[in-house]
Amino acid sequence: MAHLSCHDLYGPGDPDEYIPPENLAMVSTGIYRAALAKKKNFAYLRRLGLRSILTLFQEDYPAANLEYMKENNIKLLQFGVPGNKEPFVDIPSDVIRDALSALLDVRNHPILIHCNKGKHRTGCLVGCLRKLQSWSHTSICDEYRRFSYPKSRTLDQQFIELFDISGIPFDKRYKPAWLQ
Repeated sequence: MAHLSCHDLYGPGDPDEYIPPENLAMVSTGIYRAALAKKKNFAYLRRLGLRSILTLFQEDYPAANLEYMKENNIKLLQFGVPGNKEPFVDIPSDVIRDALSALLDVRNHPILIHCNKGKHRTGCLVGCLRKLQSWSHTSICDEYRRFSYPKSRTLDQQFIELFDISGIPFDKRYKPAWLQ
């Protein structure tokens, strides 16, 4: 078995320059999830060749991130979702529906989904995507809890369970290969 060097994994340069954002993971071919990237993560993200970043922030997007995106020709898709904290904040289904439509368009891929920590709002969007991929509710909740640890939110899991995936608008010409 051949031994891989850091150069093989990261290419030329110091491997310490390639620091992934917190909670980074591949969701499906062309779709990643993570926390909000910081400057120290930009070199790592550059290697993903992102075409789009889908943020679930309601707040203004950080200037350094906007500059990075401009320099790398990355499109920002902003779908403001409030945190689903008891008792009075609900995740807007229509916003999740619109975000899913963006995820189902390969012209946006590779795409990175994020909120602040890549846990709750991101977990809700990914959970709804998993429903489209016909995952069991148990598997969806297991993944949600793995990324949201140590603070899983019951209301988020309930939102995912009750979310209606029928009629998500998307252009069939640009749907991902993994979508039936």
